[in-house]
Amino acid sequence: MATGGRLSKIAELTRSAEVTTTGPITIGIDLGDRYSQCCFLGPNGECLTEGRIRTTPEALARHFQGLPPARIAIEVGGHSRWISQQLASWGHEVLVANARMVQLIAAGVRKSDQVDAQLLARLARTDPTLLAPITHVGYHQYPDIARLRARALLVRTRTRLINAVRGIVKTVGIRLPACNTRGFAEKAASLVPADLQPSLGPLLETIATLSAQIKEYDRAVEHIAHEQYPDTARLRQVPGVGPVTALQFVLTIGDPQRFRRSRDVGAFLGLVPRRRQSGASEQQLRISKAGNSEMRTLLVQCAQYILGRFGPDTDLKRWGMAMAARGGKNAKRRAIIAVARKLSVLLHTLWTSGAVYDPLYNTAAMLKRA
Repeated sequence: MATGGRLSKIAELTRSAEVTTTGPITIGIDLGDRYSQCCFLGPNGECLTEGRIRTTPEALARHFQGLPPARIAIEVGGHSRWISQQLASWGHEVLVANARMVQLIAAGVRKSDQVDAQLLARLARTDPTLLAPITHVGYHQYPDIARLRARALLVRTRTRLINAVRGIVKTVGIRLPACNTRGFAEKAASLVPADLQPSLGPLLETIATLSAQIKEYDRAVEHIAHEQYPDTARLRQVPGVGPVTALQFVLTIGDPQRFRRSRDVGAFLGLVPRRRQSGASEQQLRISKAGNSEMRTLLVQCAQYILGRFGPDTDLKRWGMAMAARGGKNAKRRAIIAVARKLSVLLHTLWTSGAVYDPLYNTAAMLKRA
């Protein structure tokens, strides 16, 4: 497939009076790390040209900056953020398709870059909602998202190292006591056998360094949330919701008015069960796990705190404990997911309404009615 020759024809076609008067064109781009496959459809659905371009800002500008406004569909991925912003700045309508929701793309029998680009273009031309388009967070908010991702990566690395140290020490008959992750390195240093000190000493030093770096990230997140995102203060009224969770929620949702109902936030974050219904049968499936995985993890951690022994008495805790007490297989796990889902709805409600959080609001209302 030609890299630039065939695609150069599209510039002449789209600038001609024949194409511009009959209607706009539709473009599908299957993004790749080095090269991206493109498919250009005319106003009547005919394929004008196909080809490959380099996935660089210069190549995109050469082929798309001078085109009349067109509808362009791309898949979500590592390059989709900056490419969608660049194409939109040139006046194009950009649709970022969620590949997990488009089975024609994700589970095609004859999958290739050329076929994917054609499917993106034809779906965008027929009905854009078939692509389940997503919205990337704005350019100015992305550095804050990168900071949260870097912190999460350090936390996961520290957890893996702590588990490794515990596992190695356990093989010689010593079980390290439970302790806070921030103080694990200092407490474990005196309990590790002398013959394992040369092996585990560097790991403990790395864990201590990671804890110090995570602490610095926490300070930075606290400052950013207070100075740049004052709405996070409303979310932190809920016990268990700290600055990291509040900031991640605000950045993940972006515009709170994008949801018609607060209950839609749970589905957006993948905390609702998948559905497979046919006739009179309907299977019980796990949650969809769509949306931001980091946000979903933080909400689950908040739910574990709420249902734990340190969580204060709230309507949310009473509701979750009642669900867990019903028994059955995985009752506690289901209760945690259900509380995480209701917590996401609660946070969105507090954000949009600006109300003061009352932990026992439903209980007081029931007593009043009684």
